[in-house]
Formats: sequence, C-alpha cells, structure tokens
Amino acid sequence: MEVRSENIQVRCDKLPAPVVPRTRLQVWFIRVCSSIFLWTCLVQLVAIGELWHPKIFPNLSNRIHWFKNVPHHVDIVIQSPPPLVAPRNYKSNGFLIVSCNGGLNQMRAAICDMVTVARLLNLTLVVPQLDKTSFWADPSNFEDIFDVRHFIDSLRDEVRIIKRLPKKFSRKYGYKPFQMPPVSWSTEKYYLQQILPLFSKHKVLHFNRTDTRLANNGIPLNLQKLRCRVNFQGLKFTPQIEALGYKLVRILQERGPFVALHLRYEMDMLAFSGCTHGCTMEEAEELKRLRYAYPWWREKEIVSEERRSQGLCPLTPEEAALVLQALGIEKDTQIYIAAGEIYGGEKRLGALRAAFPRIVKKEMLLDPAELQSFQNHSSQMAALDFMVSTASNTFIPTYDGNMAKVVEGHRRYLGFKKSVLLDRRKLVELVDMHQNGTLSWNEFSVALRTSS
Repeated sequence: MEVRSENIQVRCDKLPAPVVPRTRLQVWFIRVCSSIFLWTCLVQLVAIGELWHPKIFPNLSNRIHWFKNVPHHVDIVIQSPPPLVAPRNYKSNGFLIVSCNGGLNQMRAAICDMVTVARLLNLTLVVPQLDKTSFWADPSNFEDIFDVRHFIDSLRDEVRIIKRLPKKFSRKYGYKPFQMPPVSWSTEKYYLQQILPLFSKHKVLHFNRTDTRLANNGIPLNLQKLRCRVNFQGLKFTPQIEALGYKLVRILQERGPFVALHLRYEMDMLAFSGCTHGCTMEEAEELKRLRYAYPWWREKEIVSEERRSQGLCPLTPEEAALVLQALGIEKDTQIYIAAGEIYGGEKRLGALRAAFPRIVKKEMLLDPAELQSFQNHSSQMAALDFMVSTASNTFIPTYDGNMAKVVEGHRRYLGFKKSVLLDRRKLVELVDMHQNGTLSWNEFSVALRTSS
C-alpha cells in the first residue's frame, strides 16, 4: 500500500510470516512413523516374495528359522546356513524318478546314489519317493523327514532337482514313464552305456528300486565326493524332527555321558535274517510266518544257528549286556536304546536292565504328546534315534546294518567320535565259550576288547 504525506511517497510491502520451528517431539514422531511404515513394507515384501517364489529371500527366511531353532549344549557341529550357490547350467537329458525302498537309512544311502547318477547323466532329478509298502508301512513323504528346500538348494550347483514333473509328463495327462530297476552294484560305465541311451527314447525314467544300485568302489573320485556331500550336507532333517532330536540329546547330556546302543533286536530284523537264538518255539514260528508273508524277502528256509555262527545275526539283549560289561562300561552309565519296539518287549530287556539300570528310550524321556505326531511313522522315529546316536559319547551297534554304517560315518565326519564296532563272528564264539565255562570272565573280557 502507498501512504502519501506532504508529497513524500513511502512504500510499505507486506512482511513474510515468521517460520515457526518444529519441536523435537514432532521430529521424533515423524521419524517413528516413517520407520514403522518402512518396516511394514519390508515385512509385506518378504511375505509376498515367499508366497510367490521362496527363493527370492532364502537367506533371510533361513536365518530367521535358524535362530529360532538353535539347540543349546548339544555336541553336534552347527554352522550358519551358507549362501545359495550358483546353479549349474547344463542341458538336461531327461527326468529321473526314483522310488526308494527299505528303512530310513537304506533310503538315505539310495538317495545319495541317485543324486550321483543324475549328476553323472546330466538329468533332472524329481524329489525322491519314499517306501510306503514295506514292513513298517510308514506313510511319510520326503518332505516329512527331510528339509526339501535345503535339499534342492544345497545341491543345485551339481544337479537340478524339482519337486514334481512338468504337467505334460504327469500320469494325469496320460503319460507313463518307463519303469525299471537298475542293476545292483553298477559302475558309471553301466549307467553311461545302458541307461543314458534310454533317455533318447523315454524322456522320463522311473527307477522302482534303488537299494545298492551304485557300486561302493571303483567309481571316480568326484562322484564319491558328491555322494558324501549329499549324505553329510544335503540331507537335513525337518525343523520339527531336529527340534525334538536336539531336545532328546539335551536331556541326556544334562544327566551325564551316555552310550547309544543300537539294539537291532526287532521283529522285522529277526524275521528277515532268520535269527531266532533265545526265542521260544512259538516266537520262531511267528517270525517264520512273517518271513513268508513278504515275497521280496527272498530267503525263506534259514537255519538260525548257522547264521549266528557266521556272525550274521544281531546280538540278543542278553549278549548285549555281556558285551557292555566286558567293555568296562560302568553300571550307572546311561544307556540309550536306539531302536524301535524290542521283540519280546520289556521282559526281553530284563537281563540288560538288571546289568544297567539307567536304560532309557525316547518314550521315557519325552512327553507322549511330543511323540504323538511321530506315532506310526517309523522313519521319523528312526531319525530321532539317528540324531541321538550321532551325538552320543559312545555308539555301539549290535548289527552292522544301514543305520550302524550311516551313523558311524557321520561320527567320523564330525570328528572321529568313539564307535565300538564288534566282530560278531568272533563275539559269538567267545560268548558261547564263556557260557559253557571254558572261558573265564577275565579271559572273555580281554579277548572281546582285543577283537573290537
């Protein structure tokens, strides 16, 4: 506006409004709201990423899970999950489906073999199918026992693994894969010369038996290394199994050192092997009927005492008690029975429990509710025994079957932990000599320790 006075012109412009400074409370409030907004966006982004593609944020989700499930005071090597390796880029020659047969550890060994075969032939492996028709009738799928995402991701620099076949190769669309059992104990020459050409005609092959289908020896070192890598690193139990397994180990360790005794005196083992030493006539007949009930158990007429003298039978609970005493194991030592239901029940464990009162089983250490989801799932139960046996101070198998071999191998991998491997042929001879009075206790003990 202009003001005129005595011919003097004065111009007065409107002054700007003063700037009011923000208080510290307002600044703090804005920062908090911004932080909450950003974190909300990040969480939503992770959730959407996991929903649409689990590989988008594998390290973040893996580490969250890892910190939630880290066990305490467990003598097992635990490492942070490694970052994802780059996938191996190769042209796949076809798809390989495998149906594993047998118990948990036989199937575990077969999975190691089949991953190796898929790598050798440049195939795409479908996540293995587990045995549901054997003696145990366990309905568990691969993902019920093993961490399937870890299995796929940890081996992707060697072989491409998928959860299911592409739709065009599924039975739903009328496609029937070529089924066959590969020849047992085969070398890479067999797979390269006889199996690989089949994929030019059949894009999908289904191996309907996988036990011992790859030779133990005489194959290239790189394939042997892959076998070991699958076994020791690729096959990881599910978080549920690991959490309960670590809890078992923790309970045992809090009570002091413990021995894991793999007492393979179970109904299926006795029926399959024909070993009835110490059984009644009725029990021997029951085991024989069971052997005839399973056509894939080829041997039917078996002389038990001949088998036992050849060292081909599992130790009885009574023989196991003698062995533990002869090895100098103290009476108050914890003995964890790593096995399913012992044939003959608690009555058959009488001599062993009298010699070692602190005998325990997983059913005694855990609440029944904790084992409820594991009932009728023998492979999941075996996974718990596997974890306890691997972490034990001393591991003693009474039969050199699949579990004994796999556990002993893992204990070596973890640092040459003590395992007592028995020469059962020599042991049977010593036990019989001691029991008929021709060998004193001291002589028996010394001879047993020398032969172990």
